Amino acid sequence: MGSPRTYIAVDLGAESGRVMLSTVSDEKLTLEEIHRFGNGPVEVEGPLRWDFAKLFGNIKDGIGRAVKQAGPVSGIAVNSWGVDYGLLGADGQLLEMPYHYRDGRTDGMEEEAFKIMGRRRIYDLTGIQFMQLNTIYQLFSMKLSGDEALAKTKHLVMMADLVSYFLCGEIFCEYSLASTSQLLNMQTGKWELEIFDKLGLPVEIMPRVVPAGTIVGKLTAEIAAELGCEQIPVIAAGSHDTADAVAAVPADKSSNWAYLSSGTWSLIGVESPTPAINDTTYDFQFTNEGGVCGTIRLLKNIMGLWIVQECRRQWQRDGLELSYGAITEMAQAAQPFAAFIDPNAGDFFAPGDMPNRVNTYLKQNGQPVFEDKGQLVRVVLEGLALRYRWALEKLEQATGRKIEVLHVVGGGIQNELLCQLTANATGRKVIAGPIEATATGNVLMQAIATGQIGSLAEGRKLVERSYCLREYTPQDQREWQHAYEQAKLG
Repeated sequence: MGSPRTYIAVDLGAESGRVMLSTVSDEKLTLEEIHRFGNGPVEVEGPLRWDFAKLFGNIKDGIGRAVKQAGPVSGIAVNSWGVDYGLLGADGQLLEMPYHYRDGRTDGMEEEAFKIMGRRRIYDLTGIQFMQLNTIYQLFSMKLSGDEALAKTKHLVMMADLVSYFLCGEIFCEYSLASTSQLLNMQTGKWELEIFDKLGLPVEIMPRVVPAGTIVGKLTAEIAAELGCEQIPVIAAGSHDTADAVAAVPADKSSNWAYLSSGTWSLIGVESPTPAINDTTYDFQFTNEGGVCGTIRLLKNIMGLWIVQECRRQWQRDGLELSYGAITEMAQAAQPFAAFIDPNAGDFFAPGDMPNRVNTYLKQNGQPVFEDKGQLVRVVLEGLALRYRWALEKLEQATGRKIEVLHVVGGGIQNELLCQLTANATGRKVIAGPIEATATGNVLMQAIATGQIGSLAEGRKLVERSYCLREYTPQDQREWQHAYEQAKLG
């Protein structure tokens, strides 16, 4: 591997963003958080949008601090959530603030698209789970509404790659991020012309697709001068945060394992060399997203800790400040299996008064409602764990592989209660770590791009040496089997 090298990872999440400084040596990968900043939707005359100018300002601030501390830097890479994008005009500038994927403009858009192009045909081409937030339905809503910004668009650039564009001036779309759009043919790795043609969408605005681990350019002279550094290489790591998180899973190549990237969203799946697009994956709505190093991530999107995050935000609006640690302790002390929810129910998708939405869901399904905050959160966490079991069983059915170990990565592993509930519900050993999986995978792919690391397997061994992992073993199996039957997850 040679001498240690330094990299900067820009890790953008739907709730916060971070700029991380990393050193990679033969023995260890280290990460240091240089700058953390808030992120989230802003209402602009009604619609939910991303404040990209503020976001980019924070990113530059973080990179500037990192380069002052680091000395020579071998690369910078940006990752983000999927599906969202910015629209550039002929002058190369944003035409408007990018829309947030939870904006209501996509309500009903799936059904409208299916009137023109069959649901199964879209899935057979893209292999992507149907969710109203997908790029395809965002664009289709703009087309149907006659949105003027779409008519003026020269280039569409997805969120992480939009940041990279403003850093280096190169327009591209990294493969893993492109795959989340439901506009990419997962067999060919190219934009699917049939979809653009039938839905009347402008394929000419779509950027070139590049694989993860591509050096796409370097900081522009203007940005380098502003930050007081050299023109550092800009790398397309896995621009999709989950692709990076899965890259950092410290799994043995020979073991039968699945991953769970746990955070605002829960993404649970297996790594595969080819897409799995068949009746089983269609019926259970599994998604085939692009991974790194020629892999496919066959997975299921589950609502995740978003529900708990929104509950906490509502309690803050009500004047009660509760840390996530305090909320989890309250849930730990609450009664098990007091009620059951499906965290993927549409009731929980949009921002708002989440405690009321959970109770409304329970009441509508003939179950008790709860004023006790710990009990409410316990119901949510158990619902997540039971939905994870459902997903693992369906993955086994779709792939014919027995899953023995579940690797859980990401910020959600800080919720030790959820980790234990997951082991209990699934009946499988859970290995938790690393927390900073997304930033770690981002750095691994930069090191592969620069030739410092020779392979993904080598990188995963480095992750295993670099972090303390925690194991959870299943408990109370009889009670959890009964709960699973009661939950009736379809």
